[in-house]
Amino acid sequence: MAYPVFDLHCDTADRIGWATLDLDLRFTAGTDGYFPGDETHPQDFDLIEGNACAISLAKIGNTPWAQCFATFVPDEIPTAHAARFQAQIMAHMSGQAMLNHDRMVNVRSAADIRPALKDGKVACIHTIENATFFAEDPALIEVLKSLGVLMSSLSWNAQGPLASGHDTHAGLTAAGIEALTQMEHAGMILDVSHLNDECFDEVVAHATRPFVASHSNSRAVCGVKRNLTDDQFRTIRDMGGIVGLNYCSEFLSNDATDKTTADVTFDQLAAHIEHWLDLGGEDVIALGGDWDGAKCPLSSPMPARCPNSRTCSPSTLARP
Repeated sequence: MAYPVFDLHCDTADRIGWATLDLDLRFTAGTDGYFPGDETHPQDFDLIEGNACAISLAKIGNTPWAQCFATFVPDEIPTAHAARFQAQIMAHMSGQAMLNHDRMVNVRSAADIRPALKDGKVACIHTIENATFFAEDPALIEVLKSLGVLMSSLSWNAQGPLASGHDTHAGLTAAGIEALTQMEHAGMILDVSHLNDECFDEVVAHATRPFVASHSNSRAVCGVKRNLTDDQFRTIRDMGGIVGLNYCSEFLSNDATDKTTADVTFDQLAAHIEHWLDLGGEDVIALGGDWDGAKCPLSSPMPARCPNSRTCSPSTLARP
C-alpha cells in the first residue's frame, strides 16, 4: 500500500502555465519559458497529465497525493501586473485539474483534501508565492480565499511592497502588516519561507494564528540564510505551525554546488529531520519539495536556475 503524500510547495503550475501568460508578462519576467529552453518544445510543458516536469499525474501514479501548487510571482513582475500574472497561472492550473476531474480535485477548503485522497484522486491545493499585489488591493485576499487559495507568502528574495527576502534586511511594511491581518481574518495561511530574519521576527510580533514555512530547512545543518534558525523552528512549533523539508541541494548541504547537486545523499537530507526531531518537532515536520523550482539530488538533472531550478521526481519519495 502506498503511503499518502502531502507536499507543501512546488512551482509546476508556473512551468506548465508559462506559455499561457500574456506576452508582456513573459517579456518582463525575462524568459519565454519558465526554464530557458522550455519554449523550444512547449508540448512537453503544458499539461498536468503528462509532461517533462517533476510533477505530473503520470509520475504520481496511484499514490494518494495532496500537492500545493504555488503560483510563483517573480520579483521582476511589477506589483501593478502581479495580480494578472497570478490569475493567468492559477486559471491554467485550475483548468488542468478540471479537465482531469477523474484524477484531480480543485481543493476549495481543507475539508476537501481527505475525501479526495480517499477517492484516489490528487488534491490540487492552490497557493501563492510572493503575493506582492496584496499591497495594491488587499480585498483580493478574501476573493482568492473564496476561490481556493489556502496559503500565500508575502515575498520572494528581493525587497517588496509587503515584506522582503534575504537579499535585504528590510522589515515588514505597513501594507505587509495589513495583509497579514487580512489573511488571518480570511483564513488564508501565511507562508514564511523566503522571509528574511527581520520580517520573520515582525511576523511573530503581529501574528495571532499558526503559520508555516512551506519549503525551508535547518540553518544549523546547512548554513544558508534561506533556512530556519533553531529559534525560528521552535517558534513555528510553539505556534502550532509546520515546516516543509525542501529538497534543494544547496539548502541541504553546505558542500552542494551546481556541479555536485546529484552527490547530496539521503543521509544529508535526513540530518535536517533528525535535528528537528531533537528540537521536539515530531508534529511540525512536513514535506515541501520545491518540485520544479530547485536542483534536487534525487533524480536526473534539469536546466539550471540557480538557486531555484528544480529537478526532482516525486516517485523517489513516494516509496514506503
